[in-house]
Amino acid sequence: QVQLTESGGGLVQAGGSLRLSCAASLRTFSMGWFRQAPGKEREFVAAISWSAGSAIYADVLEGRFTISRDKGKNTLYLQMNSLKPDDTAVYYCAANGLSYPSRNSYHYNDWGQGTQVTVSS
Repeated sequence: QVQLTESGGGLVQAGGSLRLSCAASLRTFSMGWFRQAPGKEREFVAAISWSAGSAIYADVLEGRFTISRDKGKNTLYLQMNSLKPDDTAVYYCAANGLSYPSRNSYHYNDWGQGTQVTVSS
């Protein structure tokens, strides 16, 4: 089982940026970011394969977010730019044993506790 610890959330004004980090206790095969806003279901944000670095994104992001990883540090990142109030949510990182990035939450075995991102208008 992989332990995941997110950090980097906070309060930011619309148009601002934040970078989320997720430290993994072990090397994983594929990792992703999901988010859950109040009263809404958890939704896919981005995912990346650990080895090749292939990434996929939710269409709704319109190119504002970038997922990356530092293999040496076993750390996943999410750079979020041009933030909007609709981006307000708890952001979770997750890991699985697949060799390719997946947007399906049921593929993920391990989840972090989440980090709150609040974007004010």
